[in-house]
Amino acid sequence: MLDANLQNQLKAYLEKVTRPILIDASVGDDAKSHEMLDLLNQLSSLSDRITLNVWRDDAERRPSFGLTSPGQDISLRFAGIPMGHEFTSLVLALLQVGGHPSKVAPAVLEQVRNLEGEYKFETYFSLSCQNCPDVVQALNLAAVLNPRIKHEAIDGALFQEEVEARQIMSVPTVYLNGKLFDQGRMSLEQIVARLDTGAADRNAKKIAAKAPFDVLVVGGGPAGAAAAVYAARKGIRTGVAAERFGGQVLDTMSIENLISVPETEGPKLASALEQHVLAYDVDIMNLLRAEQLAPAGDDGLIKIRLENGATLKSRTVVLSTGARWRQMNVPGENEYRNKGVAYCPHCDGPLFKGKRVAVVGGGNSGVEAAIDLAGIVSHVTLVEFGEQLRADAVLQRKLASLPNVKIITSAQTTEVLGDGGKVSGLAYQDRVGGGSHRIELEGVFVQIGLLPNTEWLMGTLALSPRGEIVIDERGQTSVPGVFAAGDATTVPYKQIVIAMGAGATAALSAFDHLIRTPAPIL
Repeated sequence: MLDANLQNQLKAYLEKVTRPILIDASVGDDAKSHEMLDLLNQLSSLSDRITLNVWRDDAERRPSFGLTSPGQDISLRFAGIPMGHEFTSLVLALLQVGGHPSKVAPAVLEQVRNLEGEYKFETYFSLSCQNCPDVVQALNLAAVLNPRIKHEAIDGALFQEEVEARQIMSVPTVYLNGKLFDQGRMSLEQIVARLDTGAADRNAKKIAAKAPFDVLVVGGGPAGAAAAVYAARKGIRTGVAAERFGGQVLDTMSIENLISVPETEGPKLASALEQHVLAYDVDIMNLLRAEQLAPAGDDGLIKIRLENGATLKSRTVVLSTGARWRQMNVPGENEYRNKGVAYCPHCDGPLFKGKRVAVVGGGNSGVEAAIDLAGIVSHVTLVEFGEQLRADAVLQRKLASLPNVKIITSAQTTEVLGDGGKVSGLAYQDRVGGGSHRIELEGVFVQIGLLPNTEWLMGTLALSPRGEIVIDERGQTSVPGVFAAGDATTVPYKQIVIAMGAGATAALSAFDHLIRTPAPIL
């Protein structure tokens, strides 16, 4: 299962552990149990600190295995075979159970250790989900740090009966003490903020007490990261306020057009961006959402009011709030979100194995989604509003070659249908003939583009009819001292490499503004 090169790398990693690791495996006589045992036997052969016990008559899910260390109260378990995107989660779990320290901020680690109460987490993931490892790794680490926290990561594709019983149609899905906790990507900071009820107030007071910045970047995607690096290199006080560092990149599966990087994945790029920013003296403030911008007054400071009630001040601001998946805004879409309506085919596709689904949208993202899903589900119907698909010709040819795909053009989606608990169909109107039609299916994947995160700026600065921030060639907005970059702006092409360049431009323009503007007297 693990080739010689990977085994050598793992062996080197496992030399970092400082205490013994005990693996308790629960298996049956099925093929997946044998496959899991092959993996665990290989792992245990790589370090004399690893001991493997095999059980066939316990009450655990099968196949599954737990990781702990003698003398430590650790409850951490994988149900399934954590390969694919989850292999990194397994390696990190081995290291952390073995005593190797985490690189998470010390303040967050201490916050986890101090949590009181009893927490039993169950995380359902898929091996192709790029959003799942963050959640699995966060809760695994929490289980290592705090004996009151238990965590089991469950491969939804392997435990289909549980997925059906709990009506899970989106991953990652997290249960806490038997009840739904949340769905989607979450960082350890976000999870702890949910559990530590006093954290939000403490953080708001801490944020409000910060001294004014020279450049404050709002948003932590590629544009925001580039702006922060370029500003910090000028030796000026730089801050980043972000809801989640990495932005939309975190939801991107494969990236093959970032110059000098032939191929990477969104989460890897997001991590690299954050590490690059952290190499400079930049104050990164996560889990913050801006709700109002106030132009500079007599004090020369622009104010950003946050959702938590705190206000940040800065001489200049770079807005890089990015964009989010555009919704269809039809009846049933919100009601059945994560109950059959999905926006990430890579993440949620495996949960629809053998079922009938639709993809709404005929651009590159929609056609790519249909191609990927066709290899998993029984049938895909691609629904496009226009008279023809808008995807690249090579993608259209590939799509047309698939036997289990039907393409419907000139179709306006009118409703997502369901039985109250999950999706059962999709209704659309023929824009040419005028008739109404219904497709019987179990899943709808929406791929109709992006919507800029700029609602909070309406009435404050100039926005285009599409809600994008209007900027000039320097990234300057209609408000003096406020610059913008990335997918939230009127820049015509929404690409990572273009966002990075725009972020650099905005930061340099902000610095130019600073040196030409007298500093405020505080």
